[in-house]
Amino acid sequence: MKTKQLSIFLENKSGRLTEVTEVLGKAGVNLSAMSIADNSDFGILRCIVSDPDKAYQVLKEAHFAVKITDVIGFVCPNVSGSLAVVLKHLSENGVFIEYMYSFANGDVATVVIRPTDLDACEKILSDKKVELMAANDLYQL
Repeated sequence: MKTKQLSIFLENKSGRLTEVTEVLGKAGVNLSAMSIADNSDFGILRCIVSDPDKAYQVLKEAHFAVKITDVIGFVCPNVSGSLAVVLKHLSENGVFIEYMYSFANGDVATVVIRPTDLDACEKILSDKKVELMAANDLYQL
């Protein structure tokens, strides 16, 4: 259930995020989820898109520094403590989460994680009956 995520490196200057969204929009690529982390010099836009391979291509052609990384998406109830239960399964089994982003919609929360060990993470979540999201489902949010 691995999903391709784009990581786009952006200079911290006005208009760079707009440029990314314009390039993707003109190519017909939809943003499903995104997160931005920054420091004083640059930011990293991490995003799930409708067509990661096409997005990678058009961003490279537009001279953006971009890479594709595998992540795992899952769904948990949108209630207090439910995410803690899932994360505890992983931490008890030695899986470290490099980063995570999520969003809630009604009764469920969709979570995207980048674990240090994708295969172990996927197995643990499957064994614990956590609802993993197929890549196509994440691409079409």
